[in-house]
Amino acid sequence: MAKAQSAFVIPVESKNNALALQVGAKKDLSTIYFGKKLTSTGEYAHVPGVYKQTSDYTGLLNSVYTPSGSRNLMEPAITVTHADGNNSLDLKYVSHKITDVKEGVKLLSVVLKDPVYAFEVTLFYQVYYNEDVIEQWTEIRHQEKGNVVLHKFASANLHLKAGSYWLKQYHGDWAKEMQPEESKLTHGIKTLDTKLGTRANLFQPSVFMVSLDKPAGEDEGDVLYGAMEYSGNFRIDLEVDYQDNLRIIAGINNYASPYTLKSGEVFKTPAFLYTFSDQGKGAASRKLQSWARNYKLMDGKGSRLTLLNNWEATQFDFNENKLADLLKDTKKLGVDLFLLDDGWFANKYPRNDDHAGLGDWQENKKKLPNGIASLVKEAQNNDVKFGIWIEPEMVNPKSELYEKHPDWVVKEDKREEYYFRNQLILDLTNPQVQDFVYGVVDGLFTKNPELAYIKWDCNAVIYNAHSATLKNQNHFYIEYVRGLYKVLERIRAKYPTVPMMLCSGGGGRVDYAALQYFTEFWPSDNTDPLERIFMQWEYSYFYPAISSSNHVTDWGKQPLKFRTDVAMMGKLGFDIVVSKLSENDLKFCKEAIQVYNGLKSTIWQGNQYRLANPREGSVASMLYLSADLSKGVVFNYLVSSRYDEGSKLPIRLKGLDPARKYRLKEVNLYPGVSSALSGEQVYSGDFLMKVGFNPLLDLNRTSVVVQIEAL
Repeated sequence: MAKAQSAFVIPVESKNNALALQVGAKKDLSTIYFGKKLTSTGEYAHVPGVYKQTSDYTGLLNSVYTPSGSRNLMEPAITVTHADGNNSLDLKYVSHKITDVKEGVKLLSVVLKDPVYAFEVTLFYQVYYNEDVIEQWTEIRHQEKGNVVLHKFASANLHLKAGSYWLKQYHGDWAKEMQPEESKLTHGIKTLDTKLGTRANLFQPSVFMVSLDKPAGEDEGDVLYGAMEYSGNFRIDLEVDYQDNLRIIAGINNYASPYTLKSGEVFKTPAFLYTFSDQGKGAASRKLQSWARNYKLMDGKGSRLTLLNNWEATQFDFNENKLADLLKDTKKLGVDLFLLDDGWFANKYPRNDDHAGLGDWQENKKKLPNGIASLVKEAQNNDVKFGIWIEPEMVNPKSELYEKHPDWVVKEDKREEYYFRNQLILDLTNPQVQDFVYGVVDGLFTKNPELAYIKWDCNAVIYNAHSATLKNQNHFYIEYVRGLYKVLERIRAKYPTVPMMLCSGGGGRVDYAALQYFTEFWPSDNTDPLERIFMQWEYSYFYPAISSSNHVTDWGKQPLKFRTDVAMMGKLGFDIVVSKLSENDLKFCKEAIQVYNGLKSTIWQGNQYRLANPREGSVASMLYLSADLSKGVVFNYLVSSRYDEGSKLPIRLKGLDPARKYRLKEVNLYPGVSSALSGEQVYSGDFLMKVGFNPLLDLNRTSVVVQIEAL
């Protein structure tokens, strides 16, 4: 344990980057450097323009966790009202320690205390050395004689120094997820936030990039990636101050959420993650993807199941006979699993559309007289696995659950009910409701031990936020998310290996706190393959391909091959009517699954390189390359249907070994179609990276998949 002393530096270093904290003579803790790691740690204190304890005010501009009400005049990371009603806070360095969490992971904890009040904040920096990723969070506690109210409680408070700052953020809506916008940050505060409670990322995801001095390119420029690991309301403030510093304050949104902290209680914030690259956006994304697979994503180094979903074939209109035929189609197609979607439950108010039945998780006796168990058995008879859709956090007003337990529903009794997709949300702040939601999942597995997959949906946001049982309504939004995580932790404790898809009417709940419990997420209900190219491109900056569920559907006007090629850039699934496929279409799908099975390890675990940006031209091109540089696959698409469009210039590859020879071969061809590429072509890695190759896209050849193998 390092004790307080005169000014010194605490370096937080990873393989390529460094964050340097300075403890000043007055025990203020400041950020003095963030960027590429220096060779000598002793030189961080000599960085020009850093805080030298000559001005208290200037020092607080660089505070690692800016308090309010004392010497700070900028946006605070923490605001409190003490037990005696005082609103001031000052935080001084007390001690720090570094612990080894596991190989390649270290945890720095720094204790700060108010010199006047018995109030303490511990800052945590978990450093993933090889991936250059830092997770940062705080723990807040006190020993005052009475309660303290936390008005703001950020997870992290970063400081960057550059000539200018360029923010790339995202917005969206249902079927329009991950729409990018990039703009220069000007003086003042830019806020990224959500107040939706659930489905928090529907309009504004918490992921973003900040480029320094100029917008970063794919392979050049300084760029910071940031994201909240939180499934509820978040807030990220980006403030360019009067000295041209960029201050980033990220955490739970304090909207309608002042938190009353009891003496001795610990308030732990969710983690804010970030990584930095001085080699552009591509390098930053590969670091983050590697980190996710190695440490955060559920079973990130494991396998995934290909599947057939019944939604496009039946929607709510099905019975055992129809499903038995679909199970046979599942085997015929050659995928691993059949997924039964919405509509299988409720009897008094049967789930025949989206107006009724949510909350009544008993098999519908008319549709499924022999229950789920008979379908699981039928799946086994067809040598495929069986999965099922649930939305256990939700309730329709037209349901037995609502009639029996209106106090379990999030609503204001004095106000008119307001619905999102004809439904309301169950109150997960209530332990009884937590037990119920857990029981939905546990009951399915108890009755059907061979159940192999769960699709967990979340289609509504929170209106009229109120709990019938919560004593302090100011805690509602925070306690709801805590309740959700308690349920998921219980499920994973009992069922640690079952694959689960994180769905929220599309990508409305994609974050790394949730993905600790889920093996994959559903990017969007929009499965038009042309739209998906753009969405999956943007998602890939923050999430690895293995986490992205991509289904072949009838959306869009592109041919079946195009749709399948796009879905292969992740975890492949089908949501098509197999019985209506032509002979050649069925043959193609079956052969495509075999091709995918040969490529999927590279797609899931390889390094991803973006070669041609669909927003910058008529072609999109993406490379997945194995870590040992021995094999890869390039997906190429024509994204413009204008006259005479095509790949007129070679596409340069990236990441290859320049000294090795590579064989290129087009794969996933439609039956009866020959490749326009002249057989198997062999080039050096040097040639492919400097000159490239032309996939020969045109209006009659809109998607091309090329396999790469080192000789």
